[in-house]
Amino acid sequence: MKNRSIFLLILLISGMTAQAQNLMTPELLWKLGRVSGKGISKDGKYVVFSVGTPDVAANKINNKTYKIALTGGPAIPVTNVDEVLTDTKISPDGKYKISSKDVKVKKIAGSDFYPGLTKSNVLIYDSLNYRHWDTWEDGKFGHVMLTPIVNGKPGKAKDLMPGEPYDCPLKPDGGDEGYVWSSDGKRVVYSCKKKFGTAYAISTNTDIYAYDIASGVTINLTADNPGYDVQPSFNKQGQMAWLQMKRDGYESDKQDLVATTGDFKLNLTGNRDDIHVSGYKWAEDGRSLFFTAAVNGTSQLFNVTYPGLTRMMPIVTQVTNGDFDINDIVGQKGNTLVVTRADYNHANELYTVDVTNGYMKQLSHVNDAIYGSIGMCKTERRSVKTVDGKDMLVWVVYPPKFDPAKKYPALLFCEGGPQSALTQFYSFRWNIQLMASKGYIVVLPNRRGMPGHGTAWNEEISKDHGGLAMQDYLSATDDMLKEPFVDKTRFGCVGASYGGYSVYMLAGMHKKRFKTFIAHDGIFDFRSMYGTTEEMWFPNWDYGGPYWDKDNAAAQKSYREFSPSNFVANWDTPILIFHGEKDFRVPLEQGLQAFQAAQLQGIKSKLVVMQDENHWVLHPQNALVWQYEFFKWLNETL
Repeated sequence: MKNRSIFLLILLISGMTAQAQNLMTPELLWKLGRVSGKGISKDGKYVVFSVGTPDVAANKINNKTYKIALTGGPAIPVTNVDEVLTDTKISPDGKYKISSKDVKVKKIAGSDFYPGLTKSNVLIYDSLNYRHWDTWEDGKFGHVMLTPIVNGKPGKAKDLMPGEPYDCPLKPDGGDEGYVWSSDGKRVVYSCKKKFGTAYAISTNTDIYAYDIASGVTINLTADNPGYDVQPSFNKQGQMAWLQMKRDGYESDKQDLVATTGDFKLNLTGNRDDIHVSGYKWAEDGRSLFFTAAVNGTSQLFNVTYPGLTRMMPIVTQVTNGDFDINDIVGQKGNTLVVTRADYNHANELYTVDVTNGYMKQLSHVNDAIYGSIGMCKTERRSVKTVDGKDMLVWVVYPPKFDPAKKYPALLFCEGGPQSALTQFYSFRWNIQLMASKGYIVVLPNRRGMPGHGTAWNEEISKDHGGLAMQDYLSATDDMLKEPFVDKTRFGCVGASYGGYSVYMLAGMHKKRFKTFIAHDGIFDFRSMYGTTEEMWFPNWDYGGPYWDKDNAAAQKSYREFSPSNFVANWDTPILIFHGEKDFRVPLEQGLQAFQAAQLQGIKSKLVVMQDENHWVLHPQNALVWQYEFFKWLNETL
């Protein structure tokens, strides 16, 4: 009898342990491999990809490269990427290589002006842009370099922008897609914003330039367009495609896919009001292009025909469909396209897509073991009526083994941007699966300001940051509060960037709907934001202009009605504030002001400052502290 009791106790403990391990945790999240596609191998048989594996002890992420057969099979380690992938930065004739190198162009440091004062620690500016994203301007700029290859060895590199204070790739997040070879190898084509100082800070006008190797002459290929022109690429026939926004100063304008057709340019997606192109790649035969775009709360793969010289209208076709995100187009071989795909329950993995019918097959299985050991979270689409009678998509993600007979706490998730799509993303910080696995129902409204629901819906948020978008959040919250399985006394509100702003704004107007708030890198005060942020085109467009322009009705309304600091006297709810010290987009002072306001009003509050983080959280140990503090706060206050 005693042995039987011990046996039953062991079974009970084992069951409890298994149940405890059957959920996503912060530690498991930071064991997941981060899959990124690199391309199709030279022989066309393999997909080459990298896997970033977090090393928490060393506080870094280690990257390794693999290849896997297009037909599937084991992942094979790759020791020399150049042996399996074509180096697209080498010219088609093999005579040159292009790269980007930081070049000192402007005097900024104290020692630049006073050479004898070598130990001075001074930066001297006479214009904006004195800092960007997370870095102070030091007078160095990324320049495209042309290096001849002689007998297999590099010669002396030539700077294609000597003395010019311009960056290629574009900062802060441009990559080597910003400079490419023309298909005949006679020109180097690159995207660049050739503005400097204050002019740079107020404009988004980025153009595509072509440098002719034979003549040494550079020409502007997109001088006719005042907005963004980025990511040029060529098909084998020599035609160029690129991404374009039309309006200067509007960073979230409708982004279209444009291509040259003989002597004129054709907007391939201009007749689709619902499409905002994220990324693209030429089809193998050069007769069409594949691209990704947000649609109805997901990111899908599309194809658009390339009319060439026929002047026919392009035809856009959606290739994939489902509750998932197609993130990157890796490459193509025949009718097989390779992409990365994710959803709320799964991080990126490689998938093949049959371009004739959209059929998808998982190719890489980096994280299968972890996902096979934990419970998945049910995802549901809801349609909620807004205050102005429109239908709004709301994602709802439920805890594993959700039981509608029970009551659960809930979290309203406020997306950033403000004009970024809220799709089936998988984040290693704002991880929806982890939140739901901790027992919370997560509510994710596709409030106005988001691509994928038409241009009008996307643009309604500009100059109305604290208006209808906040009502959209409250409409989604009120809709969920009607459900019997939602604990009406345990509803929290969380978000980052514009989502952090939303938290601050809702804290002053929620009328007891929420029991706790968490804001990360949110905007608290519009006036100080205008005085300290770096990309001035954003507040100029989205707020309507500077606070001192008393004749600008739109701007005055923004500073008066939509700055959370104006309503902080209404705060009465616990709030946790995260902020990165190196965040120059939404500077640290925004978080400090919010924390100080809460503390001086006697509101339960906490400030977590991450001294070596920018607008994101990039270091593994900092990310785990973030997760621990996030859920610790929810345990205390919700």
